[in-house]
Amino acid sequence: MKRVGFLTSGGDCQSLNATMRGVAKALYEKVEDIEIIGILDGYKGLMYGNYKKLGPRDFSGILTEGGTIIGTSRQPFKLMREPDENGMDKVRAMKNNYEKWKLDCLVILGGNGTHKTANLLREEGLNVITLPKTIDNDLYGTDMTFGFQSAVNIASAAIDQIHTTAASHGRVFIVEVMGHAVGWLTLHAGIASGADIVLIPEIPYDIDKVIAAINHRTEQGKNFTILAVAEGAISKEDAQLSKKEKKKKLKDMKYPSISYQIGAEIEERTGHEIRIAVPGHTQRGGSPCPYDRVISSRLGAAAGEFIAKEKYGIMVGIKNNEIVPVPLEDVAGKLKMVDPDSSIIKEAKSLGICFGD
Repeated sequence: MKRVGFLTSGGDCQSLNATMRGVAKALYEKVEDIEIIGILDGYKGLMYGNYKKLGPRDFSGILTEGGTIIGTSRQPFKLMREPDENGMDKVRAMKNNYEKWKLDCLVILGGNGTHKTANLLREEGLNVITLPKTIDNDLYGTDMTFGFQSAVNIASAAIDQIHTTAASHGRVFIVEVMGHAVGWLTLHAGIASGADIVLIPEIPYDIDKVIAAINHRTEQGKNFTILAVAEGAISKEDAQLSKKEKKKKLKDMKYPSISYQIGAEIEERTGHEIRIAVPGHTQRGGSPCPYDRVISSRLGAAAGEFIAKEKYGIMVGIKNNEIVPVPLEDVAGKLKMVDPDSSIIKEAKSLGICFGD
């Protein structure tokens, strides 16, 4: 019998269940004698021995269900080598439970931090296969992550709804989109919804350029402006600060987030009435869009085939619309950033979108 553990870690997103279903269906097709266990609440379940057995019925009807049927948690990679509050060695505990449950493989669904820990477990001798989950689409080694397109749909819909009220009241609206380190989600949602200004972490903004863009629209007789702003958007001045200085400035900031700071600056200097909209965690929730269901099913099916062939130590990724195995050591600790000189940025600028640079 082959025993496979499923684990979902980090922030949730819309296609975790669809991906696990894909893996399970492929395993039931490819492996004659298979048992799947669901490790509860991410790496925490692997540390403390919490799991439940899963059967075919558990994977029925979950293709369109958001969230994760086995729960998740955030376990910072930088703390993995530190004992817990009771002095427990976390890595040793995870290895012990893997061996105790007689697992042949661990299937891990997650983003950047999750992949760093997955690679650590690979280095410790565990058979690991990972699947690229994040609404940020920032995982190195894959063109696309599941959850991203569903989040783009939600963020775009939020901005779409703002257009009518912004135009009716003649206001400047700022829609804050998730994304602390990278701007893929804000960039795609901003283009898809016709935002006038898009601010992302990879392109530090000049507030003078942002205000000039708003004034230019006013001069053209347009009475409203919509900004799509990533959570991690940063000014040119702040981008020059050291990591320590940035952390201190963020801690001392009197506004709830960067969007409110930008809004206050615009209002003070232009007199425009500003409104902030924050879709927040709605971007992670709800049913996965059809695109995500397709790539999740494909990624899951491929993972099942790799397990049947005992090909481990890989992330299952997408390159040029083909499913490919990517060595875990090539993925862990790397971010896929938006290139400020990329064609998508140039094309967005050709549409008249201002990036504040």
